[in-house]
This record gives sequence, structure tokens and C-alpha cells, in this order.
Amino acid sequence: MSERVLSRRELNRALLARQLLLERVSLSIPRALERLGGIQNQYAPNAYIRLWSCLEGLRREQLTRALERRTVVQGTLMRTTIHTVSAGEYWRYLAGLRQAARDWQLRVDRETPPAMRRRAKALRKALADGAKPARELGGLLSPHVPLWVELVRVPPSGTWDKRRADLYALAEQWIGPCDAGEDEGLEHVIRSYLRGFGPASLEDVSSWAGVPVKRLEAPASRVRLRRFRDEQGRDLFDLPRAPLPPADALAPVRFLPWWDAVLLVHARRAGVLPEEYRPIVFATKNPPSVPTFLVDGRVAGAWRYENGRIELEPYERLSRTVVQDVRAVGRRLAAFMSDGGSASRRRERAAVRHRRARRRGRAR
Repeated sequence: MSERVLSRRELNRALLARQLLLERVSLSIPRALERLGGIQNQYAPNAYIRLWSCLEGLRREQLTRALERRTVVQGTLMRTTIHTVSAGEYWRYLAGLRQAARDWQLRVDRETPPAMRRRAKALRKALADGAKPARELGGLLSPHVPLWVELVRVPPSGTWDKRRADLYALAEQWIGPCDAGEDEGLEHVIRSYLRGFGPASLEDVSSWAGVPVKRLEAPASRVRLRRFRDEQGRDLFDLPRAPLPPADALAPVRFLPWWDAVLLVHARRAGVLPEEYRPIVFATKNPPSVPTFLVDGRVAGAWRYENGRIELEPYERLSRTVVQDVRAVGRRLAAFMSDGGSASRRRERAAVRHRRARRRGRAR
């Protein structure tokens, strides 16, 4: 049988659904991160803003508390960048990614494996009695050391209130020892990518994870997959029963943080970031990228938070109705950024009390 051909708009809606951008949901933060494939998080507010766009009634303290309770962790994972993931998935990601990252590092760095292992051993010794700030670790904390000794950044470091990543601990001390091997880890990487971004090719998985395609082929053969094609005839793979909304599914206005994964090249097939805007969002003169907003499932402009307000920079002409929608969502985001969602929570509690009082009055 010939494979079903998926249009770009169908791929767009599939990605948005899996990234929880079609409809906000009620999920625990660890479960949401598992659905998303983690959140790239060099800048601590990223995860807060991204989860706000996905989850009903999120308050900032909920993510901070999850980090403090160690159900969520921040560490060097996909493409050797900081990601926020559930603690339950951390070691499986790491097991699948570690060797490819080390191979890459040895190709580009002059430091030899024995030298890196000595540095890693010294760092382990320095952290043996618990987390320490970066200033106490000095030269031991070189950019590539996390490839040889597994570190997590520890709250309050990397939270909304203390954004700098300057407090580190050994992952095995913070969340327990590694319980996964490379084969299991690679299969997990493939499943996680398809769950969060599919349907996709192995090349897309490779680009997102930083693992060569050749290393993914054997584990992919062990994962039960279904096949599709895109409009260019490229093979796409997916998990059975994964969401495939119709092309005309409504895509509401959504705000994205910096470096959001749906805009990176591995997800190019879905057209969330129009190619004419890519040089603007990821300008070489602006390495942090820019936060963006989506209209009908595609980037329509950038935003910034200033003086308690969301300021918009549209990249195209927007109708008056769309501008009103974007501004309305922007006001809710501004409230979240200024008070952490506490005011919204207070309004919800007040509404519940009011409804209960009315029911008691009718009962009398």
C-alpha cells in the first residue's frame, strides 16, 4: 500500500497539537515536559513562558517547586544545550545522547579523552559533598566537561527569581543513579521526538538530538512505527495512534519564548517559522534569538516585555481582529510575567467562593 501523503498544513497542525499549542491542557509539569520532548532552556524564563502557553492556569511557583522537589531537572542534553526535562526521563535521554556528544567533542577539541577524564574526576571529587556555585569550581567547569560528568543546575539557580545558572550538582546525587543503557536511550530519543514533533524523518530526529542518523537506524528498527510521506515525497515516520488533527483545525494565538524548538530547522517541514522570517528570528548579530507569537500556526511577529506590558513587533500586516486577539493574549502573558499568575489564581478562587455562596443561598 502507498503511504498517506501529509500536506504541510497537516504537518503544522500535528506539530502544534503535540507541542500543546492547539489547546491548553491540564497536566502535571513533568508529564507536560515528557509530551513536549523537554524545553530548551539556556535562559531560565523560557520554560516558564513555554509551559504557560501549554497548561491551564499555570503559576510560576509551580515550576519552581517542581525543580525544588526534583521532579523536573535542568541539564545538558540535546545538541549539548541546557534543557528542562522530567527527572524520570533525564537518564534515558542522557544514555542515548552521551556517546555521540563525546565523539563530536573529541573531533573539535584538542583536549584528549584522558585529559577530559582527569578533569571530570576532579570535578566529581569537588562535588562529592554536594552542590557548589560555579565560582568555587573554577576551571574545572569547562564548556565540555558536562559531556564527561553529568551535572544538573540546582535551584534556586536557573529559576525565574534567580536566572543565572551558577549552582551545580552531580546528577546521580540530585536524582539518583543512571538506570538506562545506550540502546534504551536511543529508542527513547526517537520515541520522544516523534511524540513531541512527529511525523518526521530520522534526519529530523538527528538534527534535534545531535545524534548521527547512522546511530539511529538500528534503534529505529526496534521501535514500532507507521509511515507517511510529505508533499515532496520524503519518508516520514510516526508513533501509532499519535495525534493527526485535520488541516483546518483552529490554531489560536500563542506566545513562544526564546530558542523555541518548533522554530528550529529540525521542524522546518511544519512551516511554523516562515523561511523569510528565519534570518530575523535567528539573526547572527542576535544569538539569543527573539521571542515570537503565532497566528494561525505560524510566526507573525516578535514580542518583548517592557514596563509591565507586552510590546508587539508584527512581521506582516494583521487584521484588526487578529491584533485584538494577540493583544488580549499578550495582556494575560504580561500578568503572568509580573505576578506569576497569582492574580489569576485569586480571581479563580473568588469565583469558586461566589458560586458556592450562591448554591448555599439557593439551598436555604
